[in-house]
Amino acid sequence: MAQNAPNLPPDDHYARDRATMVDRHLRARGISDPLVLTAMERVPREAFIATPLQEFAYEDSALPIEAGQTISQPYIVARMLELAELSKGDKVLEVGAGSGYAAAVTSRIAGEVYAIERHRLLADQAKDRLSRLSYGNTEIICADGTVGLPDKAPFNAIIVSAGGPQVPETLKQQLAIGGRLVIPVGRGHHQTLLRVRRLGEDEFDEEDFGAVAFVPLIGEEGWKDTEQKTEAPVDAQDASFATGLLLPAQRAKSIRTGLSRLIAEHAEPFGDLDELAGLAERFADRRLVLLGEATHGTAQFYDARARITEMLVTHHGFNIVAVEADWPDAAGYDAYVRGLPRPAVPETAFTRFPTWMWRNGQVAAFLNRLRAINSAVDDPERKAGFYGLDVYSLSASIEAVLAYLGGIDPEAARTARERYGCLAPWRAEPARYGHMALNRGFAVCEKPVTDALLDLLRKRLDYLGRDGDAFFNAEQNARVVAAAEQYYRVMYYGGAVSWNLRDQHMFDTLERLLVQRGPHAKAVVWAHNSHIGNAKFTEMGQVRGEHNIGQLARQRFGEEAALIGFGTDRGTVAAASDWNAPMEIKRVRPAREDSYEGRSRDAGIAAFFLDLGSGQKPSVRAELAEPFLERAIGVIYRPESELLSHYVQAEMSRQFDAWIWFEETEAVAAQAVAPAKGADDTYPFGL
Repeated sequence: MAQNAPNLPPDDHYARDRATMVDRHLRARGISDPLVLTAMERVPREAFIATPLQEFAYEDSALPIEAGQTISQPYIVARMLELAELSKGDKVLEVGAGSGYAAAVTSRIAGEVYAIERHRLLADQAKDRLSRLSYGNTEIICADGTVGLPDKAPFNAIIVSAGGPQVPETLKQQLAIGGRLVIPVGRGHHQTLLRVRRLGEDEFDEEDFGAVAFVPLIGEEGWKDTEQKTEAPVDAQDASFATGLLLPAQRAKSIRTGLSRLIAEHAEPFGDLDELAGLAERFADRRLVLLGEATHGTAQFYDARARITEMLVTHHGFNIVAVEADWPDAAGYDAYVRGLPRPAVPETAFTRFPTWMWRNGQVAAFLNRLRAINSAVDDPERKAGFYGLDVYSLSASIEAVLAYLGGIDPEAARTARERYGCLAPWRAEPARYGHMALNRGFAVCEKPVTDALLDLLRKRLDYLGRDGDAFFNAEQNARVVAAAEQYYRVMYYGGAVSWNLRDQHMFDTLERLLVQRGPHAKAVVWAHNSHIGNAKFTEMGQVRGEHNIGQLARQRFGEEAALIGFGTDRGTVAAASDWNAPMEIKRVRPAREDSYEGRSRDAGIAAFFLDLGSGQKPSVRAELAEPFLERAIGVIYRPESELLSHYVQAEMSRQFDAWIWFEETEAVAAQAVAPAKGADDTYPFGL
């Protein structure tokens, strides 16, 4: 069998993802064999999984495939290959070919690869994939892998990609002298990864490399079908993802009697939102109170944040409500709640996807109440404003800057229009600008938009003297344009770059607001848990290299910032299935047992406030710092791939200062988008 190069398209847009996977998930975790690292970077993992899951191809996660099986996480594939100590020219047997991915990677190192798969469907699919990639030194056989391939033996290495009750004696006998057999063995939920080395005709050495979790090895010298139903291990994460099974009963029981009991003992139940606001008032002495949400479309989260915010504004002098929204759109809401002139741009607020985040009944009711609170305040500095922190409003922010300059400095407006003209072809679809810049290899519009901002800042003193608030609004819009140009340009690079740019921009905007609103300014922030919780103590920061508003706030303000997370077990949510897709009311699946939400549900309290900060006992905080899964549903919700799409690992008591829990929740009441320039008596929604 000749070893051929993979038949990949010239425009291999996953190449960067593979390189990132190798650096972040393999090399950084101790995989050092250069043959393994090179092979892992060459083989397109996306070619071995279903199209809907290809976006997760280079996450370090197992993924479901047909026949109830899984494709192993990249790290474990690399780890087993490294333990097999492969050399060029080796003859290798793989047991449990599955999708064919591990066999494909092995083929980039070894001379001959034989892979056995007991499921005919999987074997046929693996053959087809390897053929399309022109991996001609690999043969897929549909058979019982536990008895090996005696007619092809001896093998320099045998790799078993399924967990058996013991090491099959037949496989040991098919090793060449000096050959290595790598196999997971065990009878519980987890197995032990073993390496068996054949030292002589009847002499073997066995080494233990720690706990792993694999699908069961079925066959004559593995698990029998009847045993598999009751004894054989199942990888909890893979099985739950693929079939919706819960964790094994023993583990679920230990969770309920462990941290769930601890949560139940220290949670403070509340019956209504006034009670909740009273519980949250312990953080009223902070300069920043950051309020999260576990979804972008849950009514209870909006209502709870609104009630807490109203308490902080009315009784504790908070004068900034800063939200995960676009600056120019939020400016319309700000004018409404503070009784200011209505801005000309945009004509109608929040008409861009996802409209339901800020055009819903919960937000409308909150704006009306905030307007009423402000109407009783005489001092303009004490009126609470409503501000957007986000970076997406490229087109609207350009229009806002031009409108401001047109009224105050027409010559400067002409110059700015020329500078922003660079972005004109992409204003409707700014992501296309990023794709173009990536293809050309340089930042086409970076200098013009930066110069437009610098022009504005050079005339700061002149413009401030005419209308300080209007200048601040224009300056912020110019900063949004500059940040948006950079954001859309780097988003195609993947990894943490675009995320960090966005959250840094949001935090910088928050800091500028605190300066703008005076020395006694205090802010409430509304954003998703993934932005609010300290990323340093989540998978985001520890694995992906991402930071967020919560982490930056903690670093800058210390204990003056309170980070409050939200969670729910089940109910409904407003979300889409894809970006720019229609909003749907989706059913939220009950939380996984191995998540903080599962632990909170098993505490048996319908709604509670859990203090995780310095006011809580250190022993409780230590218990709640155990790394566990946490659910994050954004504007997109994909229940069918919930584990990979919506769960991250976190250390809750280090991530948040408090946790607000609603066991069952419902979707926000979304508002339709009306024609521009709606009637004034229905402003700001124009409905």
